[in-house]
Amino acid sequence: MRNCITFTLLSALTVTAWAQQNAVNSTSTAPASTTSATSEREPLASPRPKDFWDGDDPNVVNLIEHPFATKRYVQKLVSPIRDRVTELEQITSETASQTKDVDARAKRGIQLASEKTSLADQHASDASGKAQLAQTAANTASSRVGAVERTVNNLDQYKGTAQTEIRFHPGQTVLSKSAKDALDQMADPLKGQQSYIIEVRGFSPGQGQAAIRSSQRMADSVVRYLVLNHDIPVFRIYVVGMGNAPVASEDTTTRRASGGRVEVTLKKNDVETLAATNQPTPTQDQQAPPK
Repeated sequence: MRNCITFTLLSALTVTAWAQQNAVNSTSTAPASTTSATSEREPLASPRPKDFWDGDDPNVVNLIEHPFATKRYVQKLVSPIRDRVTELEQITSETASQTKDVDARAKRGIQLASEKTSLADQHASDASGKAQLAQTAANTASSRVGAVERTVNNLDQYKGTAQTEIRFHPGQTVLSKSAKDALDQMADPLKGQQSYIIEVRGFSPGQGQAAIRSSQRMADSVVRYLVLNHDIPVFRIYVVGMGNAPVASEDTTTRRASGGRVEVTLKKNDVETLAATNQPTPTQDQQAPPK
């Protein structure tokens, strides 16, 4: 009688488990056919069993042991989670390694860019300094060219700086003591100087060629004294025998020569003075002492 009851109970439990398994399978396979995978990895299995047996063979032993949390049952549930945790750790390690690699490359790129920028700044500074030196040289050259142009333009601009009049007795060409002193006073400062000429004009009373020849002889005596006694170059002396030519006086009237005389005029064009005054002044950069 007892065995009959046990058999009946086991039969009822088996039928119930079989019905539950069919119901779970019918409900779980329907959406699986319409749902597609959205990720590369399979989702973790639900902790709720898909059927009553949960993969176990339907028999009496598993029927008795199944409701209890055995070690093998726990391992079966925990094993997928452990695998996913291990996989997550591997992914995290790979991501950290990739992040370090990207960070190192970014730092190298930033350092290289900084070095390139510093080099470019240095080149720009050198170029600016060279441009400034070139501008200074150009300004200096322009100033010197302007000074040279002004000097060249003034080469033939002679100005009278001193004039001496030498008197002669009628019919004589010999220089007196006072005439020599006057010529010495004018010629002594000319030693070693440049950019000057001496104009000698002789005047003599009389008419025509006779007066011209007489005035020429008096002018030649003055020239002879300057060349022999003061080493005045002949090319700096211009001699003209004026004869009895009219001479303009201070009151704007003309007068004839009343006696033998020679006018000696010293003229300079101030080239040396102009060259000294036209020297370019040093710029602020040239005046500053080197650091």
